[in-house]
Amino acid sequence: MIANMSKSQELLERRKKVVANGVGVFNTATVKEARGAIIIDEDGRELIDFAGGIGVVNAGHCPPPVVEAIREQAGKYIHTSFNVVTYEPYIELCEKLAEILPHGEHTKAMLVSTGSEAVENAIKIARQATKRQAVLCFTGAFHGRTMMSMTLTSKINYKLNCGPFAPEVYRLPFPNFYRYSETKSPDEFVKWELKRLYESGHNLVDPNNLAAIIIEPVQGEGGFNPAPKKYLEGLREFCDEHGIMLIFDEIQSGFARTGKWASWQNYGVQPDMSTYAKSLGSGMPIAAILGKAEIMDAAGPGTIGGTYIGNPLSCVAAIATIQYMKDEKLNEKANEIGEMIMKRFLKLKDHYVEIGDVRGMGAMIGIEFVNNGDPRQPNGKLCDRIIKSCADEGLILLSAGTFKNVIRILAPIVITDKQLNTGLEILEGVIKKEIAKNI
Repeated sequence: MIANMSKSQELLERRKKVVANGVGVFNTATVKEARGAIIIDEDGRELIDFAGGIGVVNAGHCPPPVVEAIREQAGKYIHTSFNVVTYEPYIELCEKLAEILPHGEHTKAMLVSTGSEAVENAIKIARQATKRQAVLCFTGAFHGRTMMSMTLTSKINYKLNCGPFAPEVYRLPFPNFYRYSETKSPDEFVKWELKRLYESGHNLVDPNNLAAIIIEPVQGEGGFNPAPKKYLEGLREFCDEHGIMLIFDEIQSGFARTGKWASWQNYGVQPDMSTYAKSLGSGMPIAAILGKAEIMDAAGPGTIGGTYIGNPLSCVAAIATIQYMKDEKLNEKANEIGEMIMKRFLKLKDHYVEIGDVRGMGAMIGIEFVNNGDPRQPNGKLCDRIIKSCADEGLILLSAGTFKNVIRILAPIVITDKQLNTGLEILEGVIKKEIAKNI
């Protein structure tokens, strides 16, 4: 060990020397072991995890049935490539996904390894299904870091010096009610934003050349912003009117996070296709695209896929994760967790203008910090201080939002009541302390 350094500090120093700087460091915690909602760092310190591996471990760290399924499969075969040798776990997972996430009368699925790949393939399928080129996306969006998904991603800092970007991608403002509604009522705001959508057909892109509109019903990296229900209903009508594929990106919001298998099930608005990853495999690299069979089948042979699509270890992990979520009733528990968090922090919001908004769906909750109670004055510095102070007290958190001024709570849904309350007490205490420094 380097003199006067803890094991965690030493590991971080080793990281600096050998890992490329472009790989983000969102939190300086380390891990030696993890179970449920607890991470044990290199120095043996127990940390409460409110980051969940960026929304990957909804079922907790190392769920026993998932670990066992991976071990058993590893003793049979690890890789054949589904393109070359068909295996049952891929088929079984697609069947289970079609059952819990039906897209019309007949649903088909495709498995890949990452969320970015899911988005890339969904766009390719939409273009082949419509014989059109253009794609419409939204501000605040995060869809990945591959070239098309990076183009669709909104945040400039994630794309610096990475262009030129994919052509025929157009962007509208996300219907962020908190930030942009001003004096409008929810209905007035949605009416205004839908008017903007229809006007875009005259001043942004011809809707008859739009292959797809892709949107996160609840934005993740963008700041945990739920789209208004009536806006998604209007979006569905617009797509139906012009023959456009409506794609819902559920990569962060899926698999019990919002109290359903997908957030669109809370809205009652049916997409043509939807994308999933993160908590689908409890940490194993797996992602999925689901859609109406006739749309999914529009892609020509060999135009979608890849060497590692639906790796068998990842497939069995996902199958076990889905069953574990059912057995533990995690969709129901997510709503209970969300209610606890919302109740606590809405009450706190009433006492501090620095807390601009508390919002979310299910257990996907964001707390936005601003100056002077103004939605247009984001306070990223306060948010950063809160996250660092919480880390000192054993709570792992992440920020979100274009200005990094939103704390996102992504605690594993298997978290115990005691762990959840302890974490919330730490967060509430730190918020009060850090706000007091500005008074």
